[in-house]
Amino acid sequence: MRHTLSIIVADEPGELSRIVGLFSARGFNIETISVGESLDPRWSRVTIVTSGDDRTIHQIVKQCERLARVREVQDVTTRPHIEREMALITVSASAGTGRQEVLSLVSVFRAKVVDISHTQMIVEASGNKEKVDTFIELLRPIGVTDITRTGHIAINRLAAQEEEFSRKDAKAQSF
Repeated sequence: MRHTLSIIVADEPGELSRIVGLFSARGFNIETISVGESLDPRWSRVTIVTSGDDRTIHQIVKQCERLARVREVQDVTTRPHIEREMALITVSASAGTGRQEVLSLVSVFRAKVVDISHTQMIVEASGNKEKVDTFIELLRPIGVTDITRTGHIAINRLAAQEEEFSRKDAKAQSF
């Protein structure tokens, strides 16, 4: 099964390498990885998509939690969450029906044209993996010449965050 892990790690040189090394040393494959600044610039959020059974994922989470400068590890797959990825796609689009076909798909998928020439367009698509994959597959017959994808990012749904905060608050008040 596919799992999305969210790891909060110190924003210091070498930290990403340590996490990737942990996966590599234990033979775990990383399907996608994305890293970005968090609300606190001292910490970064690493989003990793990997595959494995629940036992394997639990082992990965525990191993990551043991790393010195890792603050938090969550398997967001087990919680209500929102997942997105972005793709920049270069597609053949000469003036005429080819260009109109691309523009129609851009409209249907709520994508954006971010660059254009006489013979090509670069379009930006974002959404869940299935939406981006479908968009790319529909563009292929027109003539996709290049693709760059960001990998997945994920965040817990607001209701899930509020429930977790309420549980932690109730637990703290019981002491």
